[in-house]
Formats: sequence, C-alpha cells, structure tokens
Amino acid sequence: MIRATLPVGAVFCVLRGPTRGRPCSPAGIRAQLRNAAREAGVRRRFAPHQLRHAHAVEMSREGVPLVVIQRQLGHADLGDHIRLSARDRQHRDHPRHPRTTRAMIPAISGLTVTC
Repeated sequence: MIRATLPVGAVFCVLRGPTRGRPCSPAGIRAQLRNAAREAGVRRRFAPHQLRHAHAVEMSREGVPLVVIQRQLGHADLGDHIRLSARDRQHRDHPRHPRTTRAMIPAISGLTVTC
C-alpha cells in the first residue's frame, strides 16, 4: 500500500510564528478555509471534506482509473466512489461557469499507475 511507504507527519503545518513547523489544528485549517472562501466570494457554506469529494470527481472526469482514485483516497472498496460518480453524472448537464469546465492542473500529473 502506498500510504505505508510515505513518511508520517502533518499534511498542513504552521508556517509563521512561534509554533512554526508544528501541525495545524483542525480548527485552524477550517478557519483558513473559511477565510479563503470568503475572499474568493464563495457564499455557500461547505465542509473541508467536500474538497476531497471534488478532487475525486475531478479525477474521475479526467479519466483517472477508479483503482487509482480508490488508492489515493484510501477507500477500502470502490462503492463510495461509484456513488459519488453517479451523483456527479446526474449534474453534468447543468450549466457551469466556463472556468469550471476544465481542470487547472491535470489530476494525474505526477501519478504513477501500478495496477
């Protein structure tokens, strides 16, 4: 499993101040996300977990194999992703802002598929 080979440590850490280098608290990350959303003009409330869902949906839209998405998200089975994909397909025909129809960075950049 890929996660077993990665170093253990904080994904998000404090960049400035006396606690520099220490892990960010969940409350701190939520506050930063809230501030970034407000500055970006996002009016609707959302949870940080929705970023995980959006990432999975974007990878699926770009044709990333389900097994790669499963491994990256750490799902034990594909059932979770398949449900998300089905929900995403229901909304594909809805009008979107032009910037949301293409990925800013390809989801598969830097990934190696070993299936």
